[in-house]
Amino acid sequence: MKRFMLLGGAILALSSSLALAQPESLLPDIFDDPPPEPAPTPTPRATAARPAPAAPSAPGARPAPGSPGVSAPVVQQVPGIAGEGASTVALPADFPSLEELENMEPGEINELLGLRPKFDVPPAARRAMSGIGVIARSEGGLPSRTLSGQPAGLVRAALQGMRGPVVSRWGHILLRRALASRMDAPQGMNPVEFTALRAAALNNMGEPQVARALVQDVDTGNYDRALIDAAFDAYLASGDVLGMCPAARLLPTAREDGEWILIRAICDAYLGEARSAERRLARALGTGEAPAIDVRLAQRFAGAAGDAGRAVNIEWDGVDELTPWRFSLARALGVELPDNLRDAMPARFDLADALIPATPLLDRVEAADLAAQRGVMSSAAMVGLYSQLYSSDVVDAGDRNPGILLREAYVASDPAARLVAMRNLWGDGDAYGRQVLTAFAAARMPVSDSFEDDAADIIASMLAAGLDRNAMRWGDVVSEGSAAWGLLALAQESGDTQVSSGAVESYVDGDTSEDYRKSRFLLAGLAGLGRLDSDAISDLSDSLEIDLNRSSVWSARIDKAAQYGNPGLVALLAGLGMQGDGWDRMTARHLYHIVKALNDVGMGAEARMIAAEAVARG
Repeated sequence: MKRFMLLGGAILALSSSLALAQPESLLPDIFDDPPPEPAPTPTPRATAARPAPAAPSAPGARPAPGSPGVSAPVVQQVPGIAGEGASTVALPADFPSLEELENMEPGEINELLGLRPKFDVPPAARRAMSGIGVIARSEGGLPSRTLSGQPAGLVRAALQGMRGPVVSRWGHILLRRALASRMDAPQGMNPVEFTALRAAALNNMGEPQVARALVQDVDTGNYDRALIDAAFDAYLASGDVLGMCPAARLLPTAREDGEWILIRAICDAYLGEARSAERRLARALGTGEAPAIDVRLAQRFAGAAGDAGRAVNIEWDGVDELTPWRFSLARALGVELPDNLRDAMPARFDLADALIPATPLLDRVEAADLAAQRGVMSSAAMVGLYSQLYSSDVVDAGDRNPGILLREAYVASDPAARLVAMRNLWGDGDAYGRQVLTAFAAARMPVSDSFEDDAADIIASMLAAGLDRNAMRWGDVVSEGSAAWGLLALAQESGDTQVSSGAVESYVDGDTSEDYRKSRFLLAGLAGLGRLDSDAISDLSDSLEIDLNRSSVWSARIDKAAQYGNPGLVALLAGLGMQGDGWDRMTARHLYHIVKALNDVGMGAEARMIAAEAVARG
């Protein structure tokens, strides 16, 4: 504080070319806070002689100093400037020299003097801290006050528990819509904290683009550390490195880590303050504030803002970890990632690869299957990406084969040829991502007994994109108790349709999944949708050795939320109950409570699709 109290006089002493925007008062402190005046001294009652009135002055004449009623001017010594009889004031030891001040950028001087504003928008343009989100209720979002009356501790615990992917594609889609809805914060929770928790959950489930849009709905001046961290993760994972510049410029001291120093330098460069950027980056490299590979990437990125831009070699030798910073800048700069880092990188980088436009096309296609499987990419987005692959003139013919197969699956004149193309795309193993890709091609298939053996895969492909009405056309073809029948029994829209226990038993007899997982999911889904009577549920539960009614803290919470008809809380708790990277992590009991709660609060479509997906992928 003492340093900044001396700046006014110090800068005047160093250079007449610099001026403070808001100079400090030159009056001593006593004039700002004068002591109380002493009580007047009693005087004798004798009448004093009054001076004669002054003669009127001529128009425009100025009275001379010392005239009655006119005070003489007071000359005040400027603080910090030595004068006759005044003591010399020493500058702080680390205060920049005159030469350094002259070389500083305006932003550096503002930071030195503490003149950065708190907000970067005028008061009239600042946004309210209510209804933060990107999806309005009229666009399919949740009601704005769906969580406002809920306990802040419960909502906080649910959001903090979302630390990874959701096993269900349709569960992911539901949770993304809930987190992105325009909602008020729960009572007792700061709206900034509510936004930060939602953005962090979106980042953890592989939705940085949605998280970025969410944090952009809050004025930068309102950011706290948690929201800054969530925003930084979202911008890096979406490949939007410069998107963090408003926060980095407005809140330069919010973080002190190496990546924050580097992003500030990059933002300086793109705002025309090249000298400031070079100094920050050179200091970071020389002092070890950030690893050398991180600084080199930042130097190349910042250099692209200038006209010349000196060459910077990117050497990966000795780098054994691929961080979000390195991944994002490498993709933005077109720097090839080493094979050892590329092969070992976590799944969240694959999801980012599928969405960052700067990623090489073949890498995007390779990552798209996981993105579609998780729910990050839609069927239409997948078709668009594979269409780019098909029409690319820079990709080898062999690498374009998936695009050729997809075209065949859509436009081949013979339905059997279309089915063969879809089978080739599905391949072996977990084909669900490719089933998302072929959903609309599957909907074009004619309903025929000759395709009954492939009906389950065709129906699963349609349901992956929510084409339940197209899938129901196969109801007259499939056999009761078959794998295809099980999917249609869950996907059908009619809520009062009851399923016989004999048909479920036939399904169980033909189930080859591990530990009868598909049969258990089928029972949980039908019970949650209310399509089995209580006796059938009891008998089948005993046969499959499961207890759907066993209670836990989580199940009690989601059941209570459904009882009170709160779709927002049900969606959050459903997402919490589906945390995991595979369906082997899901239990039939969890699925039952999720499907039942969603169905009870009016989200029957989501309940049906989640139940059908569980059976298709179980």
